[in-house]
Amino acid sequence: MQLRRRELLKLGVFGSAALLLPAERVARTELALKNRIATSRLPAPFSVPLTLPPVLTPVRSTPAVGSTPATDYYTITQQAAPADILPGLTTTIWGYNGITPGPTIVVPRGRKTVVRQINALPRVHPTLRYTVWTSTHLHGSASLPQFDGYASDITNVGQFKDYEYPNAQEARTIWYHDHGVHITAPNAYMGLAGLYLIEDDLERSLPIPHGRYDVPLAIKDALFTNTGELIFDDNGASGMFGDVILVNGKPWPKMAVEKRKYRFRILNASISRSYELALSTGDPFTVIGTDGGLMPTPQVAPTIRHGMAERYEVVIDFAKYEIGTRVVLRNLQPDNNEEFAHTDVIMAFDVTSEATDTTNNEVPAVLNPNNATMNLQPSQARTSRLMDFKRQGGEWTVNGRTWEDVINSGFTLLEAHPGLNDVEIWTFRNNSNGWFHPVHIHLVDFKILDRNGRPPAPYERGPKDVVYVGEGETVRMIARFGPNLGRYMMHCHNLVHEDHDMMVQFEVGAGGPDPIHAAPARDLPAPPL
Repeated sequence: MQLRRRELLKLGVFGSAALLLPAERVARTELALKNRIATSRLPAPFSVPLTLPPVLTPVRSTPAVGSTPATDYYTITQQAAPADILPGLTTTIWGYNGITPGPTIVVPRGRKTVVRQINALPRVHPTLRYTVWTSTHLHGSASLPQFDGYASDITNVGQFKDYEYPNAQEARTIWYHDHGVHITAPNAYMGLAGLYLIEDDLERSLPIPHGRYDVPLAIKDALFTNTGELIFDDNGASGMFGDVILVNGKPWPKMAVEKRKYRFRILNASISRSYELALSTGDPFTVIGTDGGLMPTPQVAPTIRHGMAERYEVVIDFAKYEIGTRVVLRNLQPDNNEEFAHTDVIMAFDVTSEATDTTNNEVPAVLNPNNATMNLQPSQARTSRLMDFKRQGGEWTVNGRTWEDVINSGFTLLEAHPGLNDVEIWTFRNNSNGWFHPVHIHLVDFKILDRNGRPPAPYERGPKDVVYVGEGETVRMIARFGPNLGRYMMHCHNLVHEDHDMMVQFEVGAGGPDPIHAAPARDLPAPPL
């Protein structure tokens, strides 16, 4: 069989990429699927306790000096490691510091971080046999182009890169994950994802749940062999769907809760699966935050359609339930996801005691009314643009173009070129039947104006950086393009679609740093941070 064009591209651009022919890769995947673990051997839902990823400690910190902000320095090593995911079996994962999700970084607004990412992964993927490289994207951060995880700004095994983050944005739940060109989906599927939280004075001043009542939930699905190893099957480049739902790396976990309010920061870290979240009690969620942080006012939603990479911050009040009640977080399973025996449930909350602390146990009527993105108006827009997401000619395209076209142009091909701080309206159209596309724009937060001419869902009425563009849907958004000059990516966050080139770029202004050459990865050993 002939190599796909994207694989020929990798051989030409990156030289030593070790690749199996497509037929051989398919054969290996089919063999793995024949060895898929039986449903009867999977743990019963709600039999494993929820765990939380550890908070990472800086290796050193420096105080503010003049115009230089206080800075925390971190080191993270991307490495293969054994993990206990399915009881009684060991799974090889690729984790940040050898765990998945990786350690959580928590930083106050305005305090700079420098995160050293060391690529100590295997040189070749164990089953797909591609040469491994990475590019770390802090998703939701207004990073400079050379620190944004531009897909073709790669870090090879045996190299490191220091990523600088200003953390100047309002409080928000963001996350870091791999973005290596053409291999983002299998790299992230192996475990390269972690949470990153920015805090600020406004958020801390609100009487919403904090501390141990503020809980991150990273949801992801996976397939396993009967020995516990991961199976990557992209279903003919359409999507990767697993039969096990993991939350913070544990299958269908349970969490003991008190009779009070909890805040859950829910991240869809799946490669291709979307969810429609609902509570088994029929009670609604109180949504207080979206991708870009706190909403202007809380919104009540009976369900939440949750695309890949979106984050929703919800408050659930367990005070009304009797001790001994189990509340299940369900998945109503949106269209065009592959369903399995237990993919209709995600995790359970078991009410086990009275509240031991009743402080920060409210949801105020107003949260963040002065958010600049949510106050944007269509009258401020300088121009409008159409972005058409479609599968054509066997390729995933945006306006008929792909990331392969961007590479072949010498990284000059642009889908948009707004001026610095220009306000623009972009329309995302999905007329390619049978697919949904969670569209992510790097650098900016945006406000959803309408969906198919109607107002956005209540849970979407906050600042966003990903929007679920469903089958046959057209969505309009408005954004101010800044604060940085330079080239940034826009892509579908079904990472299989992204790897098969449903990704383009835009440039803000002119003269910005080159995302590939301004701060390239360097060979190990690394000097001290």
